[in-house]
Amino acid sequence: MSRAPRSPRPPPSPRAPAAVPGLPARHVAADILANVLRKGRPLDEQIDGHQGLATLDPRDRALARQIVGLALRRLGTLRLLLGEMLPQGLPDGAPAVESALLTGAVQILWMDVPDHAAVDLAVRLVRTDRRGLHFAGLVNAVLRRVAREGAAMLADADTAALDTPPWLMARWSRSYGAETARAIAAAHAHEPALDLSVKTDAAGWAEKLGGRLTPTGTVRLAARGTVAQLDGFAEGAWWVQDAAAALPAKLLGDVAGRSVADLCAAPGGKTAQLAAAGAKVTAVDRSAPRLERLAQNLARLGLSAETVVADATQWTGAAPFDAVLLDAPCSATGTIRRHPDIPWLKGEADIAALAALQRRLLAHAASLVKPGGAIVYCTCSLEDEEGPGAVADVLAATPSLRRLPIRPEGIAGESQFITADGDLRTLPCHWPDPEPRMAGLDGFFAARLVRAG
Repeated sequence: MSRAPRSPRPPPSPRAPAAVPGLPARHVAADILANVLRKGRPLDEQIDGHQGLATLDPRDRALARQIVGLALRRLGTLRLLLGEMLPQGLPDGAPAVESALLTGAVQILWMDVPDHAAVDLAVRLVRTDRRGLHFAGLVNAVLRRVAREGAAMLADADTAALDTPPWLMARWSRSYGAETARAIAAAHAHEPALDLSVKTDAAGWAEKLGGRLTPTGTVRLAARGTVAQLDGFAEGAWWVQDAAAALPAKLLGDVAGRSVADLCAAPGGKTAQLAAAGAKVTAVDRSAPRLERLAQNLARLGLSAETVVADATQWTGAAPFDAVLLDAPCSATGTIRRHPDIPWLKGEADIAALAALQRRLLAHAASLVKPGGAIVYCTCSLEDEEGPGAVADVLAATPSLRRLPIRPEGIAGESQFITADGDLRTLPCHWPDPEPRMAGLDGFFAARLVRAG
């Protein structure tokens, strides 16, 4: 008796990410990396809005974020290593392969994960994508080689240069010298500490939270756990703000009872500083959702400010104000420690476009302040065009403005932060520390100008 022919066996189905412990975290990390590197989506947007990340338990959520952060910090080094192991390049049409290799390699080289677990989970990960299913053997072979040879292959690698795009390293070398440029790049290799601005009794909160007090009065903690679970969060005793970002508002001096316009105000750390110091603050930003988050944070802190959704290049409000603080949109290259996607998403064309906007904003800010009033212009950029270049251009075009040099006593005696022109310039390599995660601060520029009376 003849048998009916068998139906062709279907290809194996990709294993669901939730089937194996530890795989969901790797799956989310790989997806976030792909969205950043292939689709150009900002990391913050992914961290805040990725549905898969929100479904993970706190431990896996922290693991996924750690994998992504390290992979982006070490991206140039990882791509060099993987390129040497894949001389023909990555396979076409299988984007999951690079993400699986990056997540696996970063765990093997820099995380406390057993090599066999990192390899196995990366292989399982690539099998969850139909386009990558047939490359599971390749991922297995490459990552096994990374485990055997990767550390030795990287022993003499110039990782600071590899993990910084050449266009950025060239810029920093021109602006700060080659040695400082390398120190900046080296600072980006480490996850930064968590800095808090405290309403009152900073020393007391530093002791209570197990942190330390920085020279400029910010409380610094080794980043750990969920911020909202730390003592003092719910009662509004402090807010998260990098030590460098806390300096520009201080340059306005005593603002109690004075009217201050905070332009491009979100996310609101400087608004909170000004309000806590007794200023009558008008916080202006073009993003309604960001202003809503600012208002919620002020409510938690028990502080108040008027919020206005508007384009700061055109808004006039209740001008003239006693003072204006302008934290202008910028390339944010001073915040790479906290935002390791920036070097891979930004280019020199972005800087040129932003520099034009910054000049318009600063020129308009000058029209909002009373005669004799101060304007503090700041950016979290390391690029000259977005800092001293913008100030020089606006001063040249606006005879009514002059620079009011910053003095060391205005920033707790930190004279290393003051440029020859009397402006503020912090660098990620400032404040070295034996513990890299407790070192440094964001790169910030600030200039204080005054309108002639």
